[in-house]
Amino acid sequence: MKISRRDVLKTASVASGTMAAKSMLRLSQQQERNQSQSLPAAFDKLKPLGDRVKPISAEELHGRVLHAQQLMTDEKPQYEALFVTPGTTLLYYTGIEWWPSERILALLVPRRGNPLLVCPAFEEGRLREQLRNPIEIRVWQEDDNPYAIAAKWLGEHGIRTGKIAVEETTRYVFYDGLRSAATSLDYISGDPVTVGCRSQKSQHELELMRLACGATFDVYNATFASLREGMTQREVADMVVRGYERMGLSGEASVFFGPSSALPHGSREEQILREGIGVMIDDGTTVAGYQSDVTRVGVLGKPPAKLQRAFEIVRSAQDAALAAAIAGRECGSVDDAARKLITDAGFGPGYKYFSHRLGHGIGMDGHESPYLVRGNRTILKPGMTFSNEPGIYVVGEYGMRCEDDIVIAESGAAQLLTRGFQPPLEIPIA
Repeated sequence: MKISRRDVLKTASVASGTMAAKSMLRLSQQQERNQSQSLPAAFDKLKPLGDRVKPISAEELHGRVLHAQQLMTDEKPQYEALFVTPGTTLLYYTGIEWWPSERILALLVPRRGNPLLVCPAFEEGRLREQLRNPIEIRVWQEDDNPYAIAAKWLGEHGIRTGKIAVEETTRYVFYDGLRSAATSLDYISGDPVTVGCRSQKSQHELELMRLACGATFDVYNATFASLREGMTQREVADMVVRGYERMGLSGEASVFFGPSSALPHGSREEQILREGIGVMIDDGTTVAGYQSDVTRVGVLGKPPAKLQRAFEIVRSAQDAALAAAIAGRECGSVDDAARKLITDAGFGPGYKYFSHRLGHGIGMDGHESPYLVRGNRTILKPGMTFSNEPGIYVVGEYGMRCEDDIVIAESGAAQLLTRGFQPPLEIPIA
């Protein structure tokens, strides 16, 4: 924690000089406490990724817009434009990071021609600072109707009838605003365009995901090496977060001990680490906009026989899923392969012990389409990326989940984006 000039001015504006001085003293004391809480020696090897990280270029962003336009053209009937509001899809096409608020900022990508950004007038300067490629901007004042501006632009480009593809995370108020301003158009899901673009990753995107997975492995390795009896889940999670910070990254961790891990997303009840109970660490970090999601389970001391058996079954299920994840097959078939192995081992039927889907798409979002879930008929294509995370959860006793990230290959079984599956239970990170 650092004391900034803003902190000083804020304090001085609401208190007398004496009270400000006391506040500054408290901040200094807190800073000293934070500095004194050094990480264990195992974290000393963690270093920033530096020039290994190559951000997405302006040329790549432009290529993504062209790809979206091609997908709109290929649809039967064709889509006339794509409507995107703030979120990772806006970032994907433009490189613009924008916090969603009640004031609409929107990207319109026509099937032919150049895109448009509709922006609050007072935000135009901040928006232009982020432009990676030339894009027309039309602004609206606080008492203007921004949707009328968008509708007028569509009309100028001959888009008065036909289908508008709406990005899946668009707020209803934004969708309804455009629909009310341009009533002659039809509004449908933009998934064939946006998921069509985002689900198959380029080699550059895959490299960023590998870097994120590698950073997660490094931080987890240091964390498991630093576990001691008496620690709380919160203390371990904090070590993970600070480990990422040491690498110049932002990340998080969900940490569950023993019975807490029997709920896939954990319990709110704090647990204390004791010898012989499982330690589950989940989540990941982000590198240049691309995420990792890794789960490992370790044990202090000798693992109980029931935990060891569950680990062996879950690891075998990961292998079965990897072998089944082949281009041309359905997403649901991968879940089927892993679930059959777990239920055949006595942990069934259905979702009784393996209580969630096998995996989710991953990329700029931790969870994104498509999903490896029973019944999903989406066809696997090369470059699609997923989590592979089978689990066994015995309520009141223990949970076991192994999670790695994978990519669908051009041919044959999927490939790991992580460095490798967990070897034995005693060694969470190879």
